[in-house]
Amino acid sequence: MTADRTAASASGAAPSAASASGASRAELIADTALALLAERGMRGLTHRAVDEAAGLPLGSTSNHARTRAALLKAAVRRLAQREAEVLAPDEMPGPAGAAPEGTDPVAALADALALALHRSLTTQRDLLIARYELALEATRRPELREFYDATGRGFREPLEAMMAALGSTEPRRHARALVAWCEGLMFSCAAGADHDAVPDRAALRTGFGELLRGMLGE
Repeated sequence: MTADRTAASASGAAPSAASASGASRAELIADTALALLAERGMRGLTHRAVDEAAGLPLGSTSNHARTRAALLKAAVRRLAQREAEVLAPDEMPGPAGAAPEGTDPVAALADALALALHRSLTTQRDLLIARYELALEATRRPELREFYDATGRGFREPLEAMMAALGSTEPRRHARALVAWCEGLMFSCAAGADHDAVPDRAALRTGFGELLRGMLGE
């Protein structure tokens, strides 16, 4: 992949290097870092590589994130933002959104989760690979581990609230079980044996429905 394609794939329609400034430049740098992680792995992520792939003057990434740890934290922060866009909390029923009146709340949550997971497995597979690179690096960097875990809580806690709203007697444990199921499926489809056999939304909806109803004793 060329440098221009790397920068473009990082965020869809990334701002040009000439126009990027302030927050937009920070996003361009972080998005490019994520794209490089997916394409080249952790060893391929350097300040210079980000500058070149993003079409920025040499030294731009160092000015934004002076150390490697700072660059990795910027990537994790941007990863959380982009994954939140994929999950689209306003599409979730319960505390994060409202299911239509008369809709089965369990079916509504299963459908919303299936939609979010299918997006991750299809249009956002590179983002998943970047996440696994960062997760492994966090096992070696305590300062990144703390930061990575904090962003993860931002996804688990709303799911706990949704499970509680559905009547779960153990919302924390049930939320963790749902996350673990999702994590296993994402890894298998992004980097494991099922990389060429991504389930469709209907299959994911069925899986979530079975899990949720089993947890809730329905």
